[in-house]
Amino acid sequence: MAAPTRSPRSSTWLWILVGCAVLTQSGLNLFRPITSYKLLGLGADPVVIGLTTAAYALLPLVSAVWLGRMSDRIPQLRLLILAGVGLLGLAGVGLALADSVWLIFTASAVLGMGHLCFTIGGQTAIARYAADQDLDKGFGWFTAAFSAGQMIGPALGGWIVGHGSDMASPERLAAVNESLWIGVLITVAAAPLLAFRLGPASRRAAAPTPAAQRPADDAADGAPRADERPNVLRILRVPGVMSNMVASLSLLAMIDILTAFLPLVGEEAGVAPSVVGMLLGARGLASIASRLLLPLLSGRFSRRALLIASLLASGAALIVPPLFLDSFWWAALFLAVGGFFLGLGQPLTMTLISTSVPGTWRGSALAVRLMGNRVGQVILPVAAGAVAAPFGPGGAIWLTCALLVASGVEKAVRGPRKE
Repeated sequence: MAAPTRSPRSSTWLWILVGCAVLTQSGLNLFRPITSYKLLGLGADPVVIGLTTAAYALLPLVSAVWLGRMSDRIPQLRLLILAGVGLLGLAGVGLALADSVWLIFTASAVLGMGHLCFTIGGQTAIARYAADQDLDKGFGWFTAAFSAGQMIGPALGGWIVGHGSDMASPERLAAVNESLWIGVLITVAAAPLLAFRLGPASRRAAAPTPAAQRPADDAADGAPRADERPNVLRILRVPGVMSNMVASLSLLAMIDILTAFLPLVGEEAGVAPSVVGMLLGARGLASIASRLLLPLLSGRFSRRALLIASLLASGAALIVPPLFLDSFWWAALFLAVGGFFLGLGQPLTMTLISTSVPGTWRGSALAVRLMGNRVGQVILPVAAGAVAAPFGPGGAIWLTCALLVASGVEKAVRGPRKE
């Protein structure tokens, strides 16, 4: 009997998931840069903005593994994804109503928890329902939806806030709050889509991928047994998992740092919020392109080679925009190049980690990956804020560029057999 993922209607669940991702990530990526403008209006400095950005990762850091184990056990992932939509909408309401830094800090923590629920639910659905040979396609489309949100959200938010440069003026604060309310409406529009069934008609049983059937660049000795109970240490001991986690957190940290600190670079350079929004949108558009092309690229190059290129090229390209942010086309060009290579890395780390563990561990392994991402999202924004205080907000972006290059060098030196 043909696998359910290959039936004519087999991709319907994926398109529902992609539609939800576009809406929720558009709202999320409107909230995050606009939050930086609201904090500036409240008199916050780069260190406070870095701490608030880190708050986004606090709750997910302690709950990611538990949620991952739960996602492996629950038969219906729709409720977990719906909970993510609800928490994202609630956080947006909190950001719009907040009149102090502490309230924004709290709302940012709720925002991160909503994003975690949605992401774990979506990633586990792909790992559960997609055939192994279709994982690059599934993760590529899912993360392309995230990139679409990263393009739409900042551009829409920047357009609403407009061209005014007086951060604390009542008009600008009103525009900031208006954009946050619009973000809430976009986010909760994903909820009706989840009335439809999520997953094929009959669930594909998760099963370990035999080592002989794995691509050569993913195969590793010492693979765990499917009958072992997954925990953090067992997952981290699987060859290649730790290295791919470091790559993943480096790539995600760059997206976060750009979102939070490019508006500050713009303020310093006299670049209007609408222009910064378009530049961030250009980065998101380039990431959409690379993720849609990922199935083609992974057919021509090894996943490991693509991941190394993603780390090194994005780290090198994104050094430039803070230096030339007032030259729109130069900034847009290098953000687009950096965005293209940033876009490749995240779905590749999802596939590499998923295929390195037994099928019954996949939700937990992807959750450990997200936990690593959240560790980076707690530590790196704080470090970036500290660097930005003496060196300016561009220093925060350059710090993350150095991390990307270091991760790429580590993977290149380690070699495929050691992963």
